[in-house]
Amino acid sequence: MPEQDRLSRLRDRLHNFWIDQGVIRLFWANAATIAPGVFRSNQPDHRRLARMKAQGLVSVLYLRGSDDGAPFRAERRACAALGLRFHSFNMSAHRLPPPERVLTLIALLRRIEKPFLLHCRAGADRTGLASAIYLLAIEGRPAEEAAAMLSRRFGHWSWSSTGVLDQLVAAFGADHAISGIGFEDWIATRYDPAAITANFASLTLRDRIRQTLG
Repeated sequence: MPEQDRLSRLRDRLHNFWIDQGVIRLFWANAATIAPGVFRSNQPDHRRLARMKAQGLVSVLYLRGSDDGAPFRAERRACAALGLRFHSFNMSAHRLPPPERVLTLIALLRRIEKPFLLHCRAGADRTGLASAIYLLAIEGRPAEEAAAMLSRRFGHWSWSSTGVLDQLVAAFGADHAISGIGFEDWIATRYDPAAITANFASLTLRDRIRQTLG
């Protein structure tokens, strides 16, 4: 390997370990099963991916986008070395995706090779929303079950700015209870991220905490 490539990989490892919270992920994987053959966690390193590959993992869905930053490069290299299929999709932890992006994600979740792992950096917010969408769109599970994918158990805080993600699931659940509409149809015809975001922004911190505590 050329010296320049070795230095580049060393810089990536140092960035991922110290700046990207890799040191925390040595002790905390934030892992769970979403559905048969579908798993979630925080950002895995090469060793964790190798262990999961040995257990049958086929694909990885990276929810941090294809920005060619150090985490992206390291994971793409690890998947190539291990023979895992690598997919990337850009999500935000603080903004609701537009309808067309949700539909694109659903199509990806429908065709991705199982067993697969989906993750963002901490496995809390973007991973939580993608997991909820999987349960709603692919498994046809109720909104109450999908909402559990965005919870304190995974380090998601509904009272913070990331709580806007919960509101997508809540808005669908409320509409579904009245109309019986399916999730994918709701996204295509009734989902209004601007209205949902505005409603969430109007809540006081006390209201958000009250909602979080149920």
